Amino acid sequence: MRHLRAGLLGLGMMGRHHARLLSNLPGVELVAVADIGGDVHGVAAGRPVLTGVDDLIKVGLDYCVVALPTALHEEAGLALAAAGVHALIEKPLAPDLPTARKLAEAFAAAGLVGAVGHIERYNPALQSARRRLEEGELGVVHQISTRRQGPFPGRIGDVGVVMDLATHDIDLTAWVANQPFHSVAARTAHKSGRRHEDLVAVVGMLADGTVTSHLVNWLSPLKERVTVITGARGTLVADTLTADLTFYANGSTLTTWGGLQQFHGVSEGDVVRYAIAKPEPLCTEHENFRDAVLGKPADIVTLIEGMATVLVAESVIESADRGSTVAVEVLA
Repeated sequence: MRHLRAGLLGLGMMGRHHARLLSNLPGVELVAVADIGGDVHGVAAGRPVLTGVDDLIKVGLDYCVVALPTALHEEAGLALAAAGVHALIEKPLAPDLPTARKLAEAFAAAGLVGAVGHIERYNPALQSARRRLEEGELGVVHQISTRRQGPFPGRIGDVGVVMDLATHDIDLTAWVANQPFHSVAARTAHKSGRRHEDLVAVVGMLADGTVTSHLVNWLSPLKERVTVITGARGTLVADTLTADLTFYANGSTLTTWGGLQQFHGVSEGDVVRYAIAKPEPLCTEHENFRDAVLGKPADIVTLIEGMATVLVAESVIESADRGSTVAVEVLA
């Protein structure tokens, strides 16, 4: 059976990981790579190193992975759509909603598979958490909170922490809860001397009333990637750095200590760290996109979903600028 012919556009920090996986993905042949700056990480492994999207298209591709800076997604994505090439575009889909919508409409009009590389969806801890929520193990979800902080990533130059990092949390929160955002209230700070924000704190509400909170920065020597989901029956804690998922159950043992009986609410119960399989998230992402291109059942982040995340991120920035809560519009 013929292998799918894949190309890779962008050979930076993420591009080199895409190259590694595309080089070993069953059913796929990585035929060429492209970057205006050349192959700085030496990932081409003898394949042609081209300069841009037009050169890649001429090679003849079934699909292309776009790992360029966000500001360059529009030009590359529209060129691929016009050429009839399916595309997996790194997150965020675009720097603003009009551009994201333009990309989504172009791929839809061409009947092509377009997806966004929101890799956290493929983290084993979050995938297990979502399945457990769907099966009702946590009961009604009350709150989802995330913490994402660490040192400044030198690869980032064109966006702030909201578009670069907080879009992970926006997407994973809406996906895990299977609910869109209804409103956001945010504060940002500029501490590193760059024109973009490098710290954000967000309080949100999903359409079903679930309260969310998100602390994101690239100012901390502590690297942290944690999602806490609190429901009627307990709390799930997903550490996406280690792909661990822990369940803190509500207590079922009656309290006989009179001094504690006056407190209402839940008590501490059993704690379970689940044993789950831990495939590499980026590999799972590639496998699903390959299957989608082949017309098989697949779990991809659609361009419409990517557009919704850009909309929420823009609402976060608007809220911080205005100093007030912003209602997230419903996408038509």
